[in-house]
Amino acid sequence: MEDKKIPSQEAPNEQLNRPSLEELRTELKREYRKHDYKRTLRNTLVVIVVVAAISVLVSSFFITVLRVTGDSMTPTLETGQIVIANNYSQFEAGELIAFYYNNKVLVKRVVGSPGDWINIDEAGKVYVNGVELDEPYISDPSQYAAGMGEGDKVEFPYQVPDKRYFVLGDHRSVSIDSRSTTVGCVSAEQLIGGVFFRLYPFKDFGGIESKASTGTESMEEPELQ
Repeated sequence: MEDKKIPSQEAPNEQLNRPSLEELRTELKREYRKHDYKRTLRNTLVVIVVVAAISVLVSSFFITVLRVTGDSMTPTLETGQIVIANNYSQFEAGELIAFYYNNKVLVKRVVGSPGDWINIDEAGKVYVNGVELDEPYISDPSQYAAGMGEGDKVEFPYQVPDKRYFVLGDHRSVSIDSRSTTVGCVSAEQLIGGVFFRLYPFKDFGGIESKASTGTESMEEPELQ
């Protein structure tokens, strides 16, 4: 008696388990998307690292971002504002500078350069080499800050030492600055740079007024053509 062969059931099952052409296309698209995602992520990380490195270099060698605290520079600068300092070391009267003092960063306004004679009268008017400064940006002018001890006051007229700058805050009645022998004039070693731009708040975004006038500046007349 011959054995009857039972038809194999594996072939139909194999047929059922085979992915369709549409399923293959879908899986292929999924693999492409994974590849694109990984490539995009890798490129994004590279860009972030490069931008961060450039930011650190720029911050270290060209600019410094600072947050203002205290009210010695009101109304020009107020607590919470964020400003940029450009890392250079030559300044004119009226420019704002940031510098280190007792492990803190202070922002003041340059009034006198090396060799200048500074005088501040009892009304708070400032004279540089005998010429009064026009300072529309200051508030509450005074000869010395309130509460400053007699032994801490510099005597006017005062000559700025070599390689140093005489600085004042804009809120003259509260600012502890070069009028105090404790702070004194700012040396090159203390300097961070000139404060020239306000980043925040956005309503005040832009450049900062930083020029004082002695009233002696003249403008060249244009040549006639």
